Amino acid sequence: MATIHHRYATVRGQQLFYREAGPQDAPVVVLLHGFPTSSFMFRDLIPLLADRYHVIAPDHLGFGLSDAPSVDDFDYTFDALADLTSGLLAQLGVSRYAIYVQDYGAPVGWRLALADPAAVTAIISQNGNGYEAGFAEEFWKPVRAYWEEQSPQTEPGVRGALTLEAIRWQYLHGVADESLVSPDTWHHDLASVSRPGNDLVQLKLFADYANNLPLYPKLHAYLRESEVPVLAVWGRNDEIFAPAGALAFADDAPHAEIHLLDGGHFLLESHLDQAADLIRGFLNRNLS
Repeated sequence: MATIHHRYATVRGQQLFYREAGPQDAPVVVLLHGFPTSSFMFRDLIPLLADRYHVIAPDHLGFGLSDAPSVDDFDYTFDALADLTSGLLAQLGVSRYAIYVQDYGAPVGWRLALADPAAVTAIISQNGNGYEAGFAEEFWKPVRAYWEEQSPQTEPGVRGALTLEAIRWQYLHGVADESLVSPDTWHHDLASVSRPGNDLVQLKLFADYANNLPLYPKLHAYLRESEVPVLAVWGRNDEIFAPAGALAFADDAPHAEIHLLDGGHFLLESHLDQAADLIRGFLNRNLS
């Protein structure tokens, strides 16, 4: 079993927590988590990659064990989260790396790739969206309303995502055998988003998510021009980011490897071994 280190670094005046494992001189794989979780979601995947790869899994600012300054003290945007991630990697001396993106990790990863296309050696998307086709209409309807106007009328539609019931649903929907998913997951995430003032952090990011969509054409051009290797391994039953979002990668990355597994949004909780086998095979073929 790989030794996993639990570390902190101060980047741009903010303390970021990250998990790190594997040989320092091995190809780097950066794991970027989604909402409402943290690098905790990779706790079981990291040992399965770290025998051969240098794995780094940070907590975004406002999530997990990283700092969570108030919205009055920090302007929470996906631009800002990507800038902090870039700063962390630079501080660690990492200039070339593959990215694994899930949910919120996708817009962070896309910004890293667009800012420095030569840095990204491969892309693994696990329900990490980059296409309009990927938005599940029912889930995103209240979020889109909040994008249009942040008001007392639209806020309840997104604030509900911070409840125990909603977080539990994210983990269990689309999973045939719910007993495979540990309740530790949703209770861990609930504790994080329930910290004083963190609700406003999450609302700020819900609103800013609208600014990810204008990046999609640039992402698609990058995929076509760079020919970066792409693996999309998605839960086909995800009702947040639909499987059409995985299939769409083939439009711009014709050699993309696309696999739809019989799971949901947090695929690693129910299909860890199957997903890890696909990820390891993909990395072994594409990273030297």
